[in-house]
Formats: sequence, C-alpha cells, structure tokens
Amino acid sequence: MSQPVVDLDMTNGIAVIAIDSPPVNALGHAVRSALLDALTRAEADPATKIIILACKGRTFSAGADITEFGKPPRDPGLHEVIERFDQCSKPTIAALFGTTLGGGLELAMGCHYRVATDTARMGLPEVKLGLLPGAGGTQRLPRLIGPEKAVAAIVSGKMISAKSALADGLIDAIVTDPVQGAIDFAHTIDPKVTVRVRDRADKIAPAQADPAGFEQAAAEATRRLRGVEAPAACVNSVRNAFTLPFEQGLAAERDMFMHLVMGDQSRAQRHIFFAEREAQKIPGMEPGLKPAPVKSAAVIGAGTMGGGIAMNFANAGIPVTLVETDEAALQRGLDRVRDTYDISVKRGALPAGATAQRMALFAGTTDWSRIAEADMVIEAVFEEMDLKKQIFGRLDAVAKSGAVIATNTSTLDVDAIAHSTKRPSDVLGMHFFSPANVMKLLEIVRGEASSHQSIATAIAVGKAMGKVPVVVGNCDGFVGNRMLARRTTECERLLLEGALPQQVDAVVLNFGFPMGPFAMGDLAGLDVGWRIRKHRGVTAPISDVLCEQGRFGQKTGRGYYIYENGSRTPTPDPEVAALIEATAARLGITRRAISDQEILERMTYPMINEAARILEEGIAIRPSDIDVVWVYGYGWPVWRGGPCFHADLVGLPTIVERLAHYANTTGDVGLQPSDLLTQLAAEGKGFADFGKGAKAAAA
Repeated sequence: MSQPVVDLDMTNGIAVIAIDSPPVNALGHAVRSALLDALTRAEADPATKIIILACKGRTFSAGADITEFGKPPRDPGLHEVIERFDQCSKPTIAALFGTTLGGGLELAMGCHYRVATDTARMGLPEVKLGLLPGAGGTQRLPRLIGPEKAVAAIVSGKMISAKSALADGLIDAIVTDPVQGAIDFAHTIDPKVTVRVRDRADKIAPAQADPAGFEQAAAEATRRLRGVEAPAACVNSVRNAFTLPFEQGLAAERDMFMHLVMGDQSRAQRHIFFAEREAQKIPGMEPGLKPAPVKSAAVIGAGTMGGGIAMNFANAGIPVTLVETDEAALQRGLDRVRDTYDISVKRGALPAGATAQRMALFAGTTDWSRIAEADMVIEAVFEEMDLKKQIFGRLDAVAKSGAVIATNTSTLDVDAIAHSTKRPSDVLGMHFFSPANVMKLLEIVRGEASSHQSIATAIAVGKAMGKVPVVVGNCDGFVGNRMLARRTTECERLLLEGALPQQVDAVVLNFGFPMGPFAMGDLAGLDVGWRIRKHRGVTAPISDVLCEQGRFGQKTGRGYYIYENGSRTPTPDPEVAALIEATAARLGITRRAISDQEILERMTYPMINEAARILEEGIAIRPSDIDVVWVYGYGWPVWRGGPCFHADLVGLPTIVERLAHYANTTGDVGLQPSDLLTQLAAEGKGFADFGKGAKAAAA
C-alpha cells in the first residue's frame, strides 16, 4: 500500500499544496501531518502570496479516515489542520473537483475561498454514519449558505452541485481546471484583504433576528427521523452557529460528535457501512476474477416486477428487451414503465427529458429469438415452479453461450430451476425487492453449480444498478424471507393470544421500522401470502379468513385495517378485532394482555434465532451479510445495525433465555434456541465472533 503524500509546489508567488493519497485522499493521520508541514513551509516563504489547496487523482478529499473513529486520537487532529488554514496569514483557496465530502469539505471551508469545476459535488454526509460534521462543518456551512439551507443539507447528508454551491455562496467560482482555475481566481483577489468564514455574519443575521424560518426548516428536515440521535444533534449544532459565538459553537459541536461516535447508533451505522462493502467479498473466488461485460439484457415478464427490473438496466445505461407472451401485456408493461418515469420527472427526481432517454434503451417483443442478443437474462414471472422450469428450458435453447440466466424467485429452489437447463453454472437467483426500481437490496442466490464468473457478473451488474448486492445460499426463502416467515408466524400467534394489529404495528414502528407488519401486509396485498400458504399447505387462521372475505388490504380498501375513500392511512377495524376474538375462542385460546416488551421480543428474537440457523447451514457467509439484507430489503432501522448487530447489543444469553421461554409457552419447537446461538451465548460471545473460532463446522 502506497504511503500518503502531500506535494508542495511554490512557483511565481503561488504555493500549491496537493494531497496525493489514493483512492479518495482520505485525511488520515499521515496526510494531516504532511498538510501541516506543507502549510507551515508555504506560509513561511516570503515569496508566497497565495496558497492553493488541491488534490491529485480522481477526486478531492472524501473526508476523514473512518477507520480511526473510536480509536485514541493522534495529533495533529483535523480540527488543528483546519484551524491552521483558517488562521493562515496568506489567502488560501481550495480547488475542488469530483466529490468533496465530510472532513474534505470542512477543510475546504477552513480556507478563505473555494472554487470548483462544474461537475464537482460536495456534501457533509456524516449523519449517514450516525454522526454530525465534527470539524467545524455545522458552524461554517451556515455562515456560507445560511442556517436554513445548511440544516437541510447536513441532516439529509445529500450532495450539493457546483451550480447550487455557487448560487448559495458555498463556492466563489466555477472553473474549468481546478488548480489553474484557482490560480486564475487568485489574480482577482486582494491578498491583503481576506475574510475568514468564521467571521462572516451576513448569512446568519436573519436567523439571529428571527429564528422561525430556521425552526421550520429544521422541523421539515427531521420530520421522518423519529428515534434517531444524529439528526437532532445536527439541528442543535447548526442552531448554535447563530446563537453562540463561533468558538463556543465549535466546542459544542466537538462534544456532540464525541458523544455520538461512542454511541450505539453510530456504531450500528458504521457497522452497516463496512458490512455493505464486505458483502461483496466472496470466499474462494479467484483473485482478480473480472465480471463478464453486460452490454445488453433481457427480462422475461413485463409485469410490475419485470418492468421494475428492466428499469434498473435502463437506469444503468444498459439496453434491455422486455419479453411477453402477447402484445397487449407487453404494451401495458411498457406504458407502466413510461408512466413511472414521467412521475419521477414531475416530482423532480429525474431531469426533464429523462423519460425519453431511458425509454430509448427499451425494446419490447413477443419473439423469444431476440433473447439471443442478451448478455444477461432475468426471468420475472409468477412464483410457480412448473412455469419457471418451462421458461428456463426455453431460455436454454435461445440464450447465447456464456449469458448469465437469472431467476427473480423470492422463495423457490434455484437448483431445481437451474437443472431445467444444460448449463446450471450460468444460472443463479437475482432476487429484487418490490418496487424493484426503488429498493436497494439485491439477493444474489448462488446455486450448487453457479460459477464464480456468473456471481461476479451479477454483483457487478447490481452495483451498476445502484443496488446493494448480497450473495446468499439456496434454501426456502433464502435469507430475508426465511427470517420474515418466523416473524409472520409470531404476528398471527400474538393476535390469537391477546394483541391487536395496531398494538403490534405501534411497537414495530417505535423500534424504527417504517411500517408495522400488518400495515405492510395490507400494502403488499394479503392475497400474496395466501397464495404461498396454499401452495405450501399451511394455514394462518386470521389472515386466511380475511382473504376468504376478499379483504386483501389497501387494494380492496380493507385488510387488517380499513382504508376509507382510497386513503393509505390504516384505521383499526372493530370487525377484525371481533374476528380475532372469535377465532381465539374457537381454537380454545384464552386471550390476555400482552406487553409491548413481549411483542418486541417476539418480533425480533425468532428472526435472530433463524439468522443463527442460516449461518450454521452456510446460507449466509457472515452475520453482517444478514444485517445488510434486513437494512436494505426489509426496513430494519440502520441505526440499530441489523438483527445480528442488535442481538449482540441485547446480549445472546438474554435472547436464548427468552426464546426458550416462548418455545415452552407456545409449544413451538422452532423457537428453541439454535445450536449456534446457544454456543455463542454459553461462551460469552456474540455474532461478531462468528468466524473467529465460534462458527459451526457446517458453515
């Protein structure tokens, strides 16, 4: 690994300090030390009139080295480096390009001026790691763009374009070449007159006179962020920018940062940050194996799921052919895709003209011979094994040699599907989540014969689509749905024992999920689960009756809840409560009051238990993969780190004891603690120790 470098070039009175620490010019300890040294030498040289801070490579600095978080600090800290640029006796100009993030932007704001290329983007995304900008970002950004815009940017962590940055005052000029542009800009300023960002007051004065606008912006920014610590801390710290002197605001910012960085929520979010990247490392895969190029794709089935999957290809710039059995179904699918793009343009999520650009990458056909052109084919038809086998047999005859052939099944046996072809090594599962064009998770299901080449190609395509790929093994429900089935069983059982849908949903919402399980069932359609249960020969006493009554959820206006006049807001239904009570009585179950704590345990602990079994069987490679699946596919709150991370916080001995209790009280042997869970708890270990001498031999 190359050592980080900071170059210093002093020519014609202009000193250019350039960070050269690939790949993203992170501001680790060695870089910080070298920056201070270069700045000291440049400032001390009498010939130096202007100092330019630049970066080499493909981007300006992406910020702090987060591997240093939670470790003993090493001087000089980023605060000290920024303070030296801020206090420099000679004008400093930051030359931005690529992405300037976090500590990189804080360092740039410590300079007296900033220029950027027109494609540059900048932002303070620390909130996504459960933190706030801890090196002056919450104090300097409000002084540059105003507290209202600053709080929106910091709480969301979203990128700011160069155009918006110039309009708002974050940068001083847009240039063609970052360093030369900074040099040209330097000739337009008086080196004897510089104003430090900390001393600027014009943008914070309106909020000092009347904070109502800021408070409204802060409330809007945090409207959907209940229970999350970092956004609230960001708001408080930005507020300090116009209510406290700069140094006091800076000190308070640092205190809040230290509190957050040591807290469970930031630890959880940093865990997911690293887990997402770790998930793409596949044990045993040949070093240097390159994915096959995918220059065109085909999707079988133009329904809601097939159309959404096809949109992902188009969004990644890959031409895609939608294949249907008849022209009417094909046209409906293409119209649905076009309407979805139009809505995104109308909402501002896509630029004007995006619909035409994306639709130009679509082709529609009922001619299966067109599939022969595709490098990747994804089947997205109904969850019926016979139908899928028939389709894969047909694909085997028309798809070109070497093409990756994937099924979007959410539960079915990928190996059985693969063996409908003569090339099972090219077959795997690519399980997209609904809506497929929005949800980030992509479960890549490796079959017993799936080649590393096919897996690598699926991972690469998933990343190009903007998905988070996780490779999992082949079993009923894979990882996510297999665990979800355990929660679904407990949902039905809790109703019979004494809870109501609204109580269960409230507990799950309070935990941090965006929706409770019963409201989610109504949204997805209760008939979906009903069909699966009938196929498997299992029953759910409450849900089955609701479906028999035609109560499928939001699409019929009634499910577990009532949805009046097309509303999407669930309203408790006395008829459902009566049905639950009558069913419990018929089954001889005496209902009782159930505490919120018991509901929370039964909504999470059985899934954690199943996660341990999944690891025992080698279905998941590592516990963090399971966490990524649940955060990106099922709404598990990122600030709780996923089921396995959360289990370690709770403590496995507690979970083992409670599972044994529920197994005994319900008679469900499936709730008995798994061997791995019991082993880890007995050894005083957690999921974090899995793979460190604590995993089952089967994994």
